[in-house]
This record gives sequence, C-alpha cells and structure tokens, in this order.
Amino acid sequence: MLRGAGAIAVALPWLEIMGTERLARAQPAPARRFLAVYTPGGTVIDRWRPTGTETSFTLGPILAPLAPVQDRLLVVDGLDMKSARGEQHQSGIIAWLTGTDQTETGYGRGPSVDQVIASRISAGRKAKPSIQLAVRWATGKSHGLMSPMNVANFEDTAPYSPIPPRLDPVEIFTELFGTLDPGASDDAALRLARRRSILDFLDGRYTALSARLGAADRQKIDQHLTKIREIEQSLGSTPAATGACRAPARIDTSDYNPSTGLNSDDDGTIVDSSTDAAIPKVGKLMTDMLVMALACDITAVGTLQWSDTEAKHTLPWLNLTENHHYYQHNGGFRPAECELIHTWYSEQHLYLLQEMDKVDMGGHSLLDESVVFFGSEISNPASHNKTDMPFLLAGGGGGLRTGRWVRYPSLPHNNLLVSILNLFGDPRTRFGVPVYCTGPLTNLT
Repeated sequence: MLRGAGAIAVALPWLEIMGTERLARAQPAPARRFLAVYTPGGTVIDRWRPTGTETSFTLGPILAPLAPVQDRLLVVDGLDMKSARGEQHQSGIIAWLTGTDQTETGYGRGPSVDQVIASRISAGRKAKPSIQLAVRWATGKSHGLMSPMNVANFEDTAPYSPIPPRLDPVEIFTELFGTLDPGASDDAALRLARRRSILDFLDGRYTALSARLGAADRQKIDQHLTKIREIEQSLGSTPAATGACRAPARIDTSDYNPSTGLNSDDDGTIVDSSTDAAIPKVGKLMTDMLVMALACDITAVGTLQWSDTEAKHTLPWLNLTENHHYYQHNGGFRPAECELIHTWYSEQHLYLLQEMDKVDMGGHSLLDESVVFFGSEISNPASHNKTDMPFLLAGGGGGLRTGRWVRYPSLPHNNLLVSILNLFGDPRTRFGVPVYCTGPLTNLT
C-alpha cells in the first residue's frame, strides 16, 4: 500500500519483486564458439554410462579420464538417433549433425548443425566460416575419397553438398598460422600467393565455360565459383592479433601420410604402420590448431573427426594389432578392446577441453564461451543400434549448465540438435526431419 496525499491509501498492482521465492536471472548471452568432435564405432554403453544422480555422479570407466573436467561436462543420456535411416554406419554419421536420413544419392537431405551455426556467427565475420579437420580419414572401402561413409558436414544451403575435411597437418598449419610464425620464411607467403593465382585462373576458366551452359548447369557453376571465391578470400586473411592468439608448436609429421587412405583395401588388411603410429601426435596437433583457430578468431566453428565410420586403421600405441572395425564386429564384438579404444578417446577429449580452458579470452576462458559436442554414428558396435547414443556436451556457452548427468526417456537426438542451435541464439523449435524432432530438450540451461 502507498499512502498518498490526504492520507488516501492506494493499492499497488502485484509486482514480481513482491514474491519471496522467485529470483531474477539474466538471460545468458548466446554461445560464441562451436566444436563438434566425432569418434567412430559408438561405445560400450554400460562401461560409458555414469552412476549416481544428476548432480552427484561418478563417470563410467570409459569417461573416467574426463574426471578433471567433470564440472565442465553435461553427459546427455537416453537419446535415440531416430533420424538415422539408411546404411548402418553411413546413416549414423549423416544424421549425427544433420538430423536427416540418407537419401538415394547416399548423403543427407539437409544442412549440418555446425554449418547453420557458422552462417549465424562466423561466415562473413571471420577469415573462415568453419574449419573441418580429420585424422586417419577415408579408410577401407572409401579408398581415401569422400563418401557417405566418412562425411559429417553439409552446407547450409541447398543442395546441402557434403564438405570433406582437411587432412594434411602441414598444409593446414601453413594456411592457418604461417603469418604468425616468426621463424617462417617467405616460402609460406609464396605458396599462398601461388594458390591464389591458381584460383584466379580457375575463376576465369569457369566463367568462360558458364557462357556455354544451360541455366541449371550455370547455377551449379555459380555455386562452385562462390565456394572458390570464399577459399580465395580466406587465403588472404590474417589471424587477429590478440593476446590469446599464438601459433601452435610445430612438430615433425613426416612419418604421417595424410593420403594413405588412397592405398587402402576394403577389409583393412593393408596397414600403413608408420602413419597409424603417428595418429596420437597428429591428433594432438590437429586439436591444437583447432583451439588456436578459435582463439585467434580465424573461425568460430570447427569439426574434428577421429577417422571415419570404417576406422580400418590399427592402434599400435594401445598394443592392438587389428583395426578398430575388427574389434567392433568384423572379428566379433570385442568389448575389452573397444573399451580400451574409447577410453583413449576420452583422454583426447580431456586434452581438448583443458587446452580450451587455458585460453584467456579477457576474464573468461575459451571454453566458457563455447559449446563442444562429442558424438558417434552408432551406440552399440555389435548390433549397430542407435539407441542410448553416447553424447557429451561441454563448455559454458549460451548458459549451458554443466557438471551434470541428464537422462531422457528415449527422445530423438534431433531435439538435442535444435537445443544446440538455441544456445547460439537461433530461436527455431525444429531441426532436421520434422517427424524426428519434438522440440528442444529441457534442462540444458
């Protein structure tokens, strides 16, 4: 009550401040960086799943290496990849980020969530809209070439073309960080200038060809030219000179052949022992380059693939002589070996998150403003089932509440994809094939 002039009592309307239980909470700022990390072959779910309650839980043996960053994790349990329709492995890697089924052409029918995010926060604002990297990629039947067995990223505009990852760590380093390396010679600049001249030449040739084509083919050529111009512009961009920006440590990768998949056979019997043995150090370098690409503001979106859905490479540092696919099901399901492999991947995830947390972005860490999504194409290696998918989120971007194990009752994983978009300020309520999306997940923020 307010007592006014003449001692007249005037009633106030009910105000939120009058409530005793409600606390005001500011709307969190949208996330600013996104990483997607793929590991092949699902997991051993009963050795992956935590025990305990939502906020007081113990990580399962496979996730145990992540205990030092448990407070930065959101373990997302109980989601089914219902949109994965098609070949067992292929449909899974396609649906993982697109939420769509596999079409007659073999690929997906929509964009991947990373490219939607890139269009929103990175394209036109950063030197590169997004960066896609892969380690020991295109093994087995794909013979080193792009195929539905190994592509996770799809463009944000129709016809949603697949985007192959970059494979050569030396070329990637030179392109991203050549201008940051004080010890670099003029060779890097000369190589970049030569690439730009080649792209200029291709532009002219395509323009001449376009004049002789029909409308449909001309449209395809125009789309292709647009991508070439984007590449050309990115080659001329210089990373931002910020306090957090520095070139990663260079390592010798001469024992690693990024194109070794071209020599592979269908069943993985051809082994490149040197390249396989170099996977850990090359994966670390790829991780370092992704982290610094974000810190240097070269891009705001990235993907790292630890191999492809076949994963027909050996893991000699784990004293495993057969390829990963053999332990999944080609040689019969070997849960002990699969657990060892996926525990090692958790160690790599730990390294990524700790490196992101070290980067000071001005009073907060790179991890604080980011969302990192870890996933696979299947859940159960023996059956190829895609229920109870092993998904993890990490970071603090968009108000993501971590340090929790959240379980859902067999909801479609498309709900998680649209929820990730919401963390970046995208207001949509559906993503991917609509029948497999019932809306954003609750209890993420």
